[in-house]
Amino acid sequence: MESFEELNINRQLLNAIADLGFEKPTPIQEEAFPVAMSGKNIVGIAQTGTGKTLAYMLPILQQLNYSKDYKPRVIILVPTRELVVQVVEHIEHFTKYMSTRVLGVYGGVNIKTQMGQLTEGQDIVVGTPGRLYDLAANRSLLLQEVKKLVIDEVDVMLDLGFRFQLNNIFELLPEKRQNIMFSATMTEDVEILINENFIAPEYIAIALSGTPLDNISQSCYAVANFYTKVNLLSHLLKDKETYAKVLIFIDSKKNADRLFEAMEQEFWSDLLIIHSNKSQNNRLAAIERFNDNNARILIATDVIARGLDLDNISHVINFDTPKFAENYMHRIGRTGRAEKVGHSILFYTEDEAKYKDAIEKLMEYTIPHTPWPQEVKISKQLTLDEQPRVIEKNPHKKRKYESGASFHEKKDKNKKTTNVGGGQKIKLKKAKKYKSPITRGSKPQGKK
Repeated sequence: MESFEELNINRQLLNAIADLGFEKPTPIQEEAFPVAMSGKNIVGIAQTGTGKTLAYMLPILQQLNYSKDYKPRVIILVPTRELVVQVVEHIEHFTKYMSTRVLGVYGGVNIKTQMGQLTEGQDIVVGTPGRLYDLAANRSLLLQEVKKLVIDEVDVMLDLGFRFQLNNIFELLPEKRQNIMFSATMTEDVEILINENFIAPEYIAIALSGTPLDNISQSCYAVANFYTKVNLLSHLLKDKETYAKVLIFIDSKKNADRLFEAMEQEFWSDLLIIHSNKSQNNRLAAIERFNDNNARILIATDVIARGLDLDNISHVINFDTPKFAENYMHRIGRTGRAEKVGHSILFYTEDEAKYKDAIEKLMEYTIPHTPWPQEVKISKQLTLDEQPRVIEKNPHKKRKYESGASFHEKKDKNKKTTNVGGGQKIKLKKAKKYKSPITRGSKPQGKK
């Protein structure tokens, strides 16, 4: 398909898309449009960066007529606050020439403000499952008129533990609705969710997880440990011209903070960090600075970075090797967008080699090794996780001794077969004196 006009969408949408500089639909947009317009349930399997947001919004906006009703007709669920803000911003661009009301709701801000905005009337509500359910439960958000439900990045939602909230939202929604779901991977949990809640969905798969993108060059380094990785990363990032805009993925918040502290002094003006422990304002400000090219290096954890629209990334650096091979594909898909050439670099230790092998098996591709730069020092400093574990003996455990010169057998008079308490001794003495056992409340037998 050579242009959006071939989809026969209205002029307002065409003008808004033209303003955004989009010339022709991406494969996921082209395939999803007719299916979504038919009203069928859809399950889309597509990588981040394939145009998913427009893929589900284009048919929704094409069919969304003007209404004065204050109850929303479209609900869009996404896993993180950043994605709520991003999707709302995209919809506002798509509806530039339309009278469409859209609201984003998420935790971490005053719920009463969002309650007030809902009473003003909304056509589309975008939200995280937790906050959206809270608003529905207190009757601020009425779901009786919802005709379309979109669940984006559903695999991340399930990883974050949102299954309970999703099931509760499903119970509050009308049974007659169109379900549109997008996921980067088809996991067992995702399949269960689909089977339990979707009726005869049509599957659309674009850029499957194991397919390496042709316009991304990949390379890897075998690295000794965490702080040697820091030395290598610092060495590479000194080349500002080559590493013009770098997204660094790392496995945990703790390691993200550790890496930031190790790099901060040398790259303080260029360095940013986002993870779930950072405040909402901090995270949004970091993303804005990165996208506006006011900083060229962003450290991020997988969950926070999934789905975010980060522009013109020259390099993705995998500071650690993902334990799940599909996550590697999500990471490297952040570079090489819009048919531009991108670069991905993987650092792996001896312990991480098995994860690298799994990635290569999934892709059916061997990632080329890059020779170690001689000027980069091998660090002897180890993190707590890398230090060898010393298993201490339990000091309270009873020791077993063998009899020897220092031990002797007890005398016969000291040997007892049973341990008799003081109260029992008294009873035995009385029994011997009165010829029969004494029990409480009875008289001695044998004497009158």
